[in-house]
Amino acid sequence: MTTATTTVTAKAVQGPDSKGWFWGTGRRKTAIARVRVRAGSGEIKMNEKSLEDYLTEDRDRKAVLAVLEKTGVKGKVDVTAGLVGGGFTGQAGAMVMGLARAVLAYDPSTEAILREHGFLTRDARKVERKKYGQAGARRRYQFSKR
Repeated sequence: MTTATTTVTAKAVQGPDSKGWFWGTGRRKTAIARVRVRAGSGEIKMNEKSLEDYLTEDRDRKAVLAVLEKTGVKGKVDVTAGLVGGGFTGQAGAMVMGLARAVLAYDPSTEAILREHGFLTRDARKVERKKYGQAGARRRYQFSKR
């Protein structure tokens, strides 16, 4: 008897939940974004606020909208996100990754575009801890010869 072994190359993408939402989780620094996407009119809500009200920096808004524009789903999906932790830059970065993962679950054919633009890549940089005997993470106390 011979047994055939098959290799699965693609990740198993989860379908929508019971209410039709596709989920994606993004992280950046200490911020976490839980993003939901479903077919709709193009409304974007972050912690029950609109995109313009929540993200005050233009660069952060453009980064979030870039995911929708590059994949061609802008205006076709409703986006709802819950953001916790970190600051506004970390939350924007987490939102980009979470939105990219949710769009990937919504439309798996967009994976090449998302990877090409780096939306699915986790930015692992975090704040380095302060060490004992030093003024900061790398800054030392001033050396005195005498």
